[in-house]
Amino acid sequence: MDYLPLFVSLRGRQVVLIGGGVVAARKAELLLKAHASLVVISPELCESLYEAYQQNQLLWVQASYQTQHLDGAYLVIAATDDHALNEKVFHDAQQHHIFVNVVDEQPLCSFIVPSIIDRSPVIVAISSGGTAPVLAKLLREKLEAMLPPSLGKMAEIAGRGRERVKQRLTKLSERKRFWERSFSGRFASLVESGQLDDAEKQLEQQLTEPDNQGELTLVGAGPGDAGLLTLKGLRVLQNADVVLYDHLVSAEILDLVRRDADKICVGKRAGNHSVAQEETNQLIVKYAQQGKKVVRLKGGDPFIFGRGGEELQVAAEAKIPFQVVPGITAAIGATAYAGIPLTHRDHAQSITFITGHCRQGGAELDWQALARGHQTLAIYMGTVTADNIRQQLIQHGRHRNTPVAVIGCGTRQDQKVVTGALHELESLAQQAPAPALIVIGEVAALHQQLAWFGQQPETIQWRSAVLELA
Repeated sequence: MDYLPLFVSLRGRQVVLIGGGVVAARKAELLLKAHASLVVISPELCESLYEAYQQNQLLWVQASYQTQHLDGAYLVIAATDDHALNEKVFHDAQQHHIFVNVVDEQPLCSFIVPSIIDRSPVIVAISSGGTAPVLAKLLREKLEAMLPPSLGKMAEIAGRGRERVKQRLTKLSERKRFWERSFSGRFASLVESGQLDDAEKQLEQQLTEPDNQGELTLVGAGPGDAGLLTLKGLRVLQNADVVLYDHLVSAEILDLVRRDADKICVGKRAGNHSVAQEETNQLIVKYAQQGKKVVRLKGGDPFIFGRGGEELQVAAEAKIPFQVVPGITAAIGATAYAGIPLTHRDHAQSITFITGHCRQGGAELDWQALARGHQTLAIYMGTVTADNIRQQLIQHGRHRNTPVAVIGCGTRQDQKVVTGALHELESLAQQAPAPALIVIGEVAALHQQLAWFGQQPETIQWRSAVLELA
């Protein structure tokens, strides 16, 4: 290990920064965040540094660097493009036994500044020892995406409650278990959702009462591509005890679930309802009442034909805490990958999401309204009833040559897009693999022009359809 990682308090300490350019400004921003007493040595200042000087955030010595400028310095940073000057700063600092960093010149550094993820008071620092700063930056960006912004608030609240926890739980092992439960349980969920007062109450309650209550999180997995899962959804999956998932959830997304979590398929397919909704509801209540973090993982978005509202009602009746993490619904994800804009100034001024699989005895669709032109229809679960959809739309006035597209396995590697005209809808639906989304409207004709450049040619079936309306 070439460098020992240290976190240094600079509050009120004098830090000397040599240089007045853009690079120096970036270092100044970081030092001011750490509440350093900043002195900048430079004949000139760039705009942002001069603005900070005018706001009395730093002291500016308008001069070329001299050795005496290091008097009283706790730390020194040189950010100039003059190698000889940088060398002089380094040797002067060494003689004065002051830690020094020369930007982008590793041999002239007694300390290095790492890439930082700031979730104050939680700070994560990443370093390559000065050998590959771009690699350290890339690692920081990956970790930044995984760490919720709420970490800092969580640490602040935990800090305020630390003494009470010590008084209540005298054994180190008890305190360790308490904080582990808190940082991965209901307390963490409340902080992340911004309910800070409730989070403090939850922490206090966990001290006085056994924490046996679980919670439910509805997570939208998106239409299939694991890259479309939200960051918050990923964090929830990695903290779950039990995951109840649909058939529509891709294997790539299931691989992101915490390894020791129980994964239970409660999916349904058209014509083959393997798990009744009532049984899924019972499983949610059962596991949550056992004190487990239950995730109901749904393809697309939980509230777009996903019956998420019904499952939340069940949780509410059982007094189970819950939250929702939205997902990218199939109509948005699949059409985007297929190069079909849902709205377009020349072709469609509105978009309607409908389901082709209605509840028995439910209200009939307003076919008269759906058959109007210059709108887009995105139809979920419609391949089985495609012929009825075709008949109803044509009967109520939609032109038989209206462009349509059927997108099978949307956003996945095996996505297949079949295009044609409305009068062909039944045969088109039979050609697309399940799950499939039907898109009806003039925008479907744009597929051949705007299809995603990354789509493999062999996965697209190009069809020449009659697109001109009589």
